[in-house]
Amino acid sequence: MSKQLDPVAVHGPVVQSPWAALRSRPAWAAVGLSALALLAEVVPALEPLRVLGAATATESQPAGVAPPVLTTGEATLKQETTERPELAQPEHVQIPTGARGPIAESKRGPELKIDVEAPPVPILDPSGHALDGFFRAVSATLQKKPGAITRVIHFGDSIVTSDYVSGTLRRKLQAELGDAGHGFLLMANAWPAYFHNDVSRFASAGWSVSRIVGPLSPDGLYGLGGVTFRAPPGSRARFGTSKTTQFGNAVSRFTISYLEQPGGGTLRINLDGKHLEDVDTNGSAVRVREKLVRVPDGPHELEVVTIKGTTRAFGVVMERDTPGAVLDAIGIQGARIRFLDKQDDAHYAEQLKWRKPNLLIYQFGANESGDGFAYPMDEYQRTMQDVLRQGKQAVPEAGCLIIGAMDRAEKKGTALSTMPVIIAIVKEQRIAAEATGCAFFDTFKAMGGSGSMAAWVQRGLGQADLTHPTGSGSEVLASWIFRALMQEYTAWTAK
Repeated sequence: MSKQLDPVAVHGPVVQSPWAALRSRPAWAAVGLSALALLAEVVPALEPLRVLGAATATESQPAGVAPPVLTTGEATLKQETTERPELAQPEHVQIPTGARGPIAESKRGPELKIDVEAPPVPILDPSGHALDGFFRAVSATLQKKPGAITRVIHFGDSIVTSDYVSGTLRRKLQAELGDAGHGFLLMANAWPAYFHNDVSRFASAGWSVSRIVGPLSPDGLYGLGGVTFRAPPGSRARFGTSKTTQFGNAVSRFTISYLEQPGGGTLRINLDGKHLEDVDTNGSAVRVREKLVRVPDGPHELEVVTIKGTTRAFGVVMERDTPGAVLDAIGIQGARIRFLDKQDDAHYAEQLKWRKPNLLIYQFGANESGDGFAYPMDEYQRTMQDVLRQGKQAVPEAGCLIIGAMDRAEKKGTALSTMPVIIAIVKEQRIAAEATGCAFFDTFKAMGGSGSMAAWVQRGLGQADLTHPTGSGSEVLASWIFRALMQEYTAWTAK
């Protein structure tokens, strides 16, 4: 006889057990990575398998713990960056039509409104102009004007680190506007869960990293992605077009973002397996440089190798010389939105100007909910507004969109209910958006409000951690956001 699962009482529309969510591929991937990482950290014999040489902020802190204190230094990446097909989001995602697994008999949850073609809530924009810059770019792109690329920078925590919502949003925009390239990629996996759809990537082990989530860089220079990489001789990274999907299978130009500095080493650039040129990163002053490599539009692979001394780099951009959309997914595992202010202000502004975004998206809240009320809400409001204003000052013509925090459930005794801090965070996010002239998408309300995460777990849209969406849930969220943006664009054109 199989063991009977313990019943779980509920507050609001929640589930009897989150077991069904564990059957999803993203959940198993997360569990496997976590188990390996934890085992490697505590077993001395497994030290070579450790991913990082220093502790970092995580996504799974209990509510109400003290916010992390970040130290200065470096961590060493112990693992290679390799292809991870099990983490890829399918191009065609089957949305679950009902509850699954041991909780399939539950009748407590409401009928979820997850029609991906119709967002349940509109984008809120009291100013009426928060997305004008984005809409102007979309209009030019749809008219196929020469050089009309709509660029989006999507900042976020773990939900963007794995290219979940951002990956689907990129595909939706490119299906509508055209594929103008994948966008920005870190040199290597700064976190085990770092992943990007529709590209091929490899990086050797041994890179030293500083990140805005710690350990911090003394000079505050992290490039666009919030991570700076130091590469000893022999370190290599490869970036290539997709070999398996309809998106990302062509590129017209690679742009390498690196640091020129006194004593800098030499980078070798290989294209499609052949030596192209060497780049000397030694210079009289410290400054960010971009090396552009143009190629005939089509499938290509770029390799960057440190052949002499130590080099310092940030990432590579892949784009095409054709009208379309590009989305830079800047996922930072363990990040709170205020951590974007850990960078040198002038450097951060320079990086935003370099990418010329037409829309800045900010999607945070999971880690803030882990801090609970230990980080005061008035400070959360102030620091969030600081970050939003930094972006607007750097690229004033760009649109601005806040994607509100998802519902997050917690278990108290045998009951599951929405964490109270989530409601407070969503309120502060909406206030900050209005105060800074940004648009706001209320994810919490769209999901169904209080108790909705547990209902999502029942449906197979939420993971068993009661915090993150599954691949199917990410597809739903990204489709809502895309449709909401296009609805607003249609209304804008009517004006």
